[in-house]
Amino acid sequence: MRTTRTSQQQHAQLPVEHGPFGWLRALGPDGRRAFGGAFGGYALDSYDFFTLPLTMVAVSAYFGLDAGRTGLLTTVTLVVSAVGGAFAGVVADRIGRVRALVITVATYAVFTVACGFAPTYEMLLVFRALQGLGFGGEWAVGAILVAEYASAGHRGRTLGAVQSAWAAGWALAVVVCTLVFQYVDPDTAWRVVFWTGALPALLLVYVRRGVRDAPAATEQRLSTARTTSGAATFAAIFRGPLRRTTLFAVLLSTGVQGGYYTLATWVPTFLKNDRHLTVVGTGGYLAFLISGAFLGYLTGGYLTDVLGRKKNIAVFAVASAVCIVLYTHLPAGANTLLLVLGFPLGFCMSAIFSGFGSFLSELYPTAVRGTGQGFTYNTGRAVGAFFPTLVGCLAGSWGVGGALVFGAVGYAIAVLALLGLPETRDRELL
Repeated sequence: MRTTRTSQQQHAQLPVEHGPFGWLRALGPDGRRAFGGAFGGYALDSYDFFTLPLTMVAVSAYFGLDAGRTGLLTTVTLVVSAVGGAFAGVVADRIGRVRALVITVATYAVFTVACGFAPTYEMLLVFRALQGLGFGGEWAVGAILVAEYASAGHRGRTLGAVQSAWAAGWALAVVVCTLVFQYVDPDTAWRVVFWTGALPALLLVYVRRGVRDAPAATEQRLSTARTTSGAATFAAIFRGPLRRTTLFAVLLSTGVQGGYYTLATWVPTFLKNDRHLTVVGTGGYLAFLISGAFLGYLTGGYLTDVLGRKKNIAVFAVASAVCIVLYTHLPAGANTLLLVLGFPLGFCMSAIFSGFGSFLSELYPTAVRGTGQGFTYNTGRAVGAFFPTLVGCLAGSWGVGGALVFGAVGYAIAVLALLGLPETRDRELL
């Protein structure tokens, strides 16, 4: 159950690569193909998620929803994604990372398309919930797949690069949504945006043909499964010293994702309703936010290797909370400053995620790595999912901008959770 090796053993067995793309060269051919599959899967995961926040105003108008019922669409997605993510981790430990990745991508693609055909709010709620099953599982499975190829010295920036795919998918969703709403009536446009969620089907061909699990990790996983009874179960991550790790990792994940999804869900509505921007005008503001997010993922990935996992998360948790308060309390008419401030907001709220893939992977041994990472990340997502609904309920009296400050509470929770977790920088995966 040990998860560390000595530094000498690591350097004897792993290639030393330097330069800006040394982490990519160090993966080797199979690792780079795995990286491509995980990057593509996460980008399209992001794309399919943002089909809802970016069409939320049109969906709300079409079905005549109040803010609370509108927020519930995101909450249901995230709560069910916790179930999907937790079980995807178990599946990945039992049948392999790549096969689990294919299942999760296919699931979120099918039900995103189905959302576009929903005749009622209730059916949309059901389809969005089922979409969450795949949405929740993809990140955990893809992150583990790449983490098991990456060396300890490069793992933070490698997983940070995978995280940057979220910004790429987000940007693509904004472009598509802006174009569709320019040329299609809003009552139909939101359906068209959901139908474009079929794009991930193209990725499945690549993953099935060119990606395989890391051989060493697969051998270790299968060996443990043969000799250890019930290794890949939820009970296993609550035994012995792993119990403390699991509880604090869930709390960490809850705080970070509660803050993040509050912003991801409500910023487009904040820009339209509180700042009175059009769909096209909103796209420009989101471009600054997304550009900052993309660079934040890459920078955070580098810093998590240099500073350590815990320091990186703590620094950007505090910075994200500060940015939320500033962004939502700029005076009316200061829209140019709002535009510029979107960049550091996107940067900070994304850089904090760069260490998650490596940190959670390093907290668990190979036999239960998928189970542990899938459970902690997605349970945190489920609890954090209630933040957007709470914001929706508070928006009536506080306004969307005032209610968004509640996201800062999530980042405070994350900082407290770090006190109960070990630093794992330079830890080799066994």
